[in-house]
Amino acid sequence: MRDIFVKTLIDIARSDENVHLLTGDLGFGVLKPYWEELPDQFTNVGIAEQNMTGIAAGMALSGKVVYTYSIGNFPTLRCLEQIRNDCAYHDANVKIVCVGGGFVYGALGMSHHATEDIAIMRALPGVVVIAPGDLTEAEAATKAIYKQQGVCYLRLGRGGEQRIHSEAPDFQIGRAIKIKNGLKVVIFSTGGIFDEAIEACNILKKSNIDPGLYTFPTIKPIDKQTIIECMNSYDYIVTLEEHNYIGGFGGAVSEIISEVKNRNCVQIRIGIEDIYSSIVGDQKYLRDVYGLSSSKIANRILSKIASDC
Repeated sequence: MRDIFVKTLIDIARSDENVHLLTGDLGFGVLKPYWEELPDQFTNVGIAEQNMTGIAAGMALSGKVVYTYSIGNFPTLRCLEQIRNDCAYHDANVKIVCVGGGFVYGALGMSHHATEDIAIMRALPGVVVIAPGDLTEAEAATKAIYKQQGVCYLRLGRGGEQRIHSEAPDFQIGRAIKIKNGLKVVIFSTGGIFDEAIEACNILKKSNIDPGLYTFPTIKPIDKQTIIECMNSYDYIVTLEEHNYIGGFGGAVSEIISEVKNRNCVQIRIGIEDIYSSIVGDQKYLRDVYGLSSSKIANRILSKIASDC
């Protein structure tokens, strides 16, 4: 995803000299094509994310469209006060880019796990929160946040993600993307764990359950209309995220469901339990340990349906 982001941003910046990219002293391999072609639209601020965010706010309030770029928690949690006070409060045109959502940097330990960022960023007034599910969505999201006034948070994977969409979907901020219809169960997925959602659907088919499937690249503003439509069409809504299940995507969907009168569907929230990982391993390994592999997602859904029968 990060390669697609950089390639797309280069295309945008070529045609708009007000676009400026700030990095916190990392990403040199992937950012090199950008700074070589557009050196006057690039600044390395060093390992100083709070300063990076303050600089971004000042540049944005002077007419720039500014992207900040760093790993995992560093462009978000480390500089939360600056995002809140300098950017969000002033509706500054700052686009915060996190590379490594969830367990992408699993081998580096919990300091590099971005597992609370969705909840925290969506709690800030006026901030748009986007987590694309594949390379196609990442490209579309990069274009969309450029056109969106104000603070946007773009949560990316790292590299090696699949291009799941066979063609470019109708990408709109605030709208989910339907992959397929189903019966009884529908899965809502956000972010790079979309690949596990697809495989979980294939596993469930072997147990005679054919789920519907949506990807929600936008977490805030959430697609209320799609959620309500699915509540009327399915018995179970499953929310899937590589993030703490408290306050994140599942929480956003729960907020909509809780406001609907006479609801008959049941929500199954699948995410990281309310713990930090003390285990070191790659992303696939940690997903399985914490119940986010395709097989464990499918088993969780089957167990819930069986217990309700």
